[in-house]
Amino acid sequence: MPHSDLSEVADVTRVFAALADDTRWHILQRLGRSPASASALASEFTVSRQAIAKHLAVLQACDLVTSERVGRELRFSAAGSRLSTVGRALDAVGSGWDRRLEAIKNAAERNR
Repeated sequence: MPHSDLSEVADVTRVFAALADDTRWHILQRLGRSPASASALASEFTVSRQAIAKHLAVLQACDLVTSERVGRELRFSAAGSRLSTVGRALDAVGSGWDRRLEAIKNAAERNR
């Protein structure tokens, strides 16, 4: 496996590890609807503002969310381009399985 493929795998693995946490997944879904500050998110979730800040830091480290200062607030948004990259990685895996299953089906039909 070429070095660039290994770094891509490690990168995608980090993203999936970040999204494996239910709270982070729900935060990302929420930010996909509209930007929000950590305080606003804390009022919508059953965890503290500090916990929200830690979850946001993990999501930012994976480039799944971006932040922008608006006045005194730091507003977070889902990073669409990053999510598209992860989606393409999943599509590649899925299409590989689809091709294999189709080949198995064709081989079984030929052997009848």
